[in-house]
Amino acid sequence: MNAASPDQHASGFLAAAPDPLRYDGHTKDPAEAAAMVAALVGPSARVLDVGCGTGSVSKIIVEITGAELTGIEPDSQRAAVARARGINVIQGLFDEKIIADLGKFDVVVFADVLEHLPDPSSALRLAHRVLKPNGAVVASIPNIAHWSVRLDLLRGRFDYQPYGIMDATHLRWFTEKSVRGLFESSGYQIERIDHTAGILLPAYQEYFLWRHFRPRRYRIPAVHFLARHFPRLFGCQHVVRACRKQAVA
Repeated sequence: MNAASPDQHASGFLAAAPDPLRYDGHTKDPAEAAAMVAALVGPSARVLDVGCGTGSVSKIIVEITGAELTGIEPDSQRAAVARARGINVIQGLFDEKIIADLGKFDVVVFADVLEHLPDPSSALRLAHRVLKPNGAVVASIPNIAHWSVRLDLLRGRFDYQPYGIMDATHLRWFTEKSVRGLFESSGYQIERIDHTAGILLPAYQEYFLWRHFRPRRYRIPAVHFLARHFPRLFGCQHVVRACRKQAVA
């Protein structure tokens, strides 16, 4: 495992190391993270994708918006896959040294990244340094208040998993309220929050109600409906667009 990879944080919580490519294969489903992030990026933007992983989301952003995109990724294996997809990737951590010569961006993307950081506010404040005056941050962040987590807590369970909301590499946990608090305290004003459906969450395969949903063809529309109308309970990820509120030192 790459020493710089956030996957090292799963040590001791899983029977085996997590697959470094487990989040590869995003789709353009408008109810899921990649397409939602792309929609909030907007057309023809200059984008910095922090923690771009395998470039799975990055590629969709470019295809949908025509963005000029640069990725930053600490894990060498994921960075190599992203480069093979044609993404311009800098391997390393998002810090002052790595951004020194990058210039300014219209959008900084944190697609399922902030929850892996011990100090996500510092990352958001650093993003101010590379944003144009009217620039914005777009982020997707898992929803710890999802029904599946609430149900497990009622059963006395808080079990880490190889992927998803309970990914063992997560260091921070967010409700919609704490997402708003994080961005506002980091010098941003939230313009919009959407929520993904998360149809591929393990809960929709494991729990009896969903596993045996009849007729099965209605399961996906049902999950989409619930995430749209009851997002704090059924939304898998918060998807945020936030603009700079004030100068941050």
